[in-house]
Parts: sequence; structure tokens; C-alpha cells
Amino acid sequence: MGRPPGKIQDRQFQMRVSDEFLKAIDKWRQKQDDAPSRAEAIRRLVEIGLTVKVWPKQPSRTRAERAHELAAKTVEGMVDPAAPTEEATNRKRRLLKGPEEFREVRRDGGKKKN
Repeated sequence: MGRPPGKIQDRQFQMRVSDEFLKAIDKWRQKQDDAPSRAEAIRRLVEIGLTVKVWPKQPSRTRAERAHELAAKTVEGMVDPAAPTEEATNRKRRLLKGPEEFREVRRDGGKKKN
């Protein structure tokens, strides 16, 4: 126990946490081969969290276009081949756009921006 060998920890940091948080930390610690202290476990988890690649909240234009292409390809297999071309196109468009009530939902939850 104590400070990890070879690492210099020159700053003290304190924080308040819930019992559930500590239980989760302890559960994670038990799964580690070297059974780190709580402080070392928290340091490791923070380091892991800082190295994880975070996906952007909004997909890039390229990803959005690719998703649209894949959806279109999937929908083409669902449209009745016996339907006239114009009807099949309309059905495909409706499926890709989704129900009208879904298109009306605002991303900001209806909150007005000041």
C-alpha cells in the first residue's frame, strides 16, 4: 500500500464522493491483478478516462451521408418490387425521413436561446 513506486505524487487532492462511488471503485480495484489502493485506482481510472476518444455529439457530414446511404440501401430491400416506380420512390422517401411527428422534435428540447 502507499504511494506507487517510481511515481512522484507532489500534489494532494481531496474530494467528496458517495458510498456508491466508493463501492464502484472498490469493485474495480478487486478486478485488478495488483490490487491498487483507492487513490491509485482513482488515478488509473482518471488516466483511462482522459485517453478515451470521445465521439462528437453531432456526426460529421461524411458520417451522416454514409448513414443515409446505408439506410437507403436497406429501405430499397423493403419496398415492394411490384409497386410502381413513383410509389416506391415516395415510400422510400417517407421511410428515410421518418414519421412527421419525429421530424418536428427540436434537438434543444424546445428551450429558447437567449
